[in-house]
Amino acid sequence: MQKINEKKFNKILADIKSVKIQGARNIAKAALYAYHLNPGKSSMKKLIKARETEPMLVNVLKKAKKENYGKILKHFDSAQAKINKDVLKIIKSGDIIFTHCHSTNVSNALIYAKKKGKKFQVYNTETRPLYQGRRTARELRKAGIKVTMFIDSALSVAIEKENRKDKIYSNKIFLGADPLLRKGIINKIGSNLIAKIGRMEKVPVYIIADSWKFSSKNVPIEERKLNEVWNKAPKNIKIKNPAFEFVPKKYLTKIISEHGILSYGEFVGKMKN
Repeated sequence: MQKINEKKFNKILADIKSVKIQGARNIAKAALYAYHLNPGKSSMKKLIKARETEPMLVNVLKKAKKENYGKILKHFDSAQAKINKDVLKIIKSGDIIFTHCHSTNVSNALIYAKKKGKKFQVYNTETRPLYQGRRTARELRKAGIKVTMFIDSALSVAIEKENRKDKIYSNKIFLGADPLLRKGIINKIGSNLIAKIGRMEKVPVYIIADSWKFSSKNVPIEERKLNEVWNKAPKNIKIKNPAFEFVPKKYLTKIISEHGILSYGEFVGKMKN
């Protein structure tokens, strides 16, 4: 039995490292299960090292030392349920909501709103180089939500009013987050540009995220493998592949977590307490 558990543990560890398991919530749940299979300091160190950029993973594993596995697991669904109800309040019929990459919290909240009868559509990005936006598009379309996907470099076309001949543009931006920090968030590369355009165009930017992603410490920004961008690239061509970037709180209209719809300052104050 121990060997079977170790094999499962190592498989989950490899999947977290390789980004086969994506999204802060999914990573945290997988890490919690792996730790449950093979508890101990060594396992915790390995799991944290696999994704040091994910505070939710770290927070969940710290809780796993003291709290019941089932109780921790219930938090994810209860937090999502509260987030869903608050997101429902701000979605108006006819909205065009812009989102980027893939966020479980964002997708689930949009699907919930659709089930509750809200009529809206979503613009999203393909999110290169790993195309996580395709996952978002598939999930939302399966739920009956109208989705239009843009290539990443055309994101301003989806948001800026003067760039659209058809006068159909986003009127809300929903972004997830990996770390929630005191001065802002870290999210998928491109998020800072999206938030800046949102502010310029007076399109509100909502961060939709579980509060367990909060960290009072600095979190490193992950840079991914170069071959994700260009496998077997010619020699002497330098490639940068930053996977995430920092978005200052000044660009964020509100954050919606299980604690309600708050300004970013209010949210950080609640986390400190």
